[in-house]
Amino acid sequence: MQINASIFLPFPRPLVYATYRDKLLELAAHMPNVKSVQLKSRQAQASTVQQVYEWHGKSDIPAMLKAFVSEDLLTWTDHATWKEADFVTDWTIQPHAFSEAITWAGQDRYLEAGSGTRVESKGILAIDPKHLKGVPGFLSGQVSRIAEDILAKQAEPNFIEMSQCVEKYLQQHAS
Repeated sequence: MQINASIFLPFPRPLVYATYRDKLLELAAHMPNVKSVQLKSRQAQASTVQQVYEWHGKSDIPAMLKAFVSEDLLTWTDHATWKEADFVTDWTIQPHAFSEAITWAGQDRYLEAGSGTRVESKGILAIDPKHLKGVPGFLSGQVSRIAEDILAKQAEPNFIEMSQCVEKYLQQHAS
């Protein structure tokens, strides 16, 4: 499943990029679908920064899925490589539920757009029903589609919410 989102922020690209990269913990605290975020590691070399975050989301899990998964479906590890020279972030997400079955990766691009910045996020989410441990084979296709739908429906609104948090933060702190 392709997941795409795009938003315009009326601030210069270097400022927008640095805010996403360096203020994520502060910004995520204002997102209604996020319980918590923890920085697990950060390594900086030249113009590249690698960060690992653990996210705990909030959402209702459908009754059918509750038999097979817990809140782990809404907990994931985010590996991000920030390439400042290109204003790009490559990321992979590892959900804590069905990790052997889920592949989720993409890229965020920060593009100059007039007097501001267009942030584009593009990713691919795939769930292989054959690797859903603990799910009976006859249900695996349906469970994978429901899980994919839940994750995809959470991804785009979270991107928009984070972007809105960045905009509010910059309105308050940019000089």
